Amino acid sequence: MVQYRHYWGMPEQQIFEGILALHHEVFMNADHLRAKLSIVPNALVLVASQKEEVVGYKIGYELTKDRYYSWYGAVSEEYRRRGIASELMKKQHQLIAEAGYTILETKTRNKWRNMLIANIKHGFDIVATFQDDEGIHRITMEKRLVHEDIQ
Repeated sequence: MVQYRHYWGMPEQQIFEGILALHHEVFMNADHLRAKLSIVPNALVLVASQKEEVVGYKIGYELTKDRYYSWYGAVSEEYRRRGIASELMKKQHQLIAEAGYTILETKTRNKWRNMLIANIKHGFDIVATFQDDEGIHRITMEKRLVHEDIQ
């Protein structure tokens, strides 16, 4: 049975090491995650675990007093298509709405189509597209948090 936990700030070391391992498996830049997570304001880390193994996570941080950024999220290959990413997303939206944020922002790439579709299903709108410093097309999405997000 998958269990969900959240941490405002850095999680305990064993959990964080599990997040880094999964992050490296999916994104290949765990050092970037480690460095930036320690300096972003009001970081929220959500973790899905099976027994003691991290099988999914979702991380975000404050951009302004009313705007929150949903930064990274991943689910281990063998645990995909079980609703874990959706559950992590719902919990993130609920917790940041309860904390008083009214706008949630995220960015994605066209190659992450499952994430793009999940964001749309969970109420995000595409608000812009741009080419980043590496020449990669990116999609900016926003969601206005409303009362039903905190139920």
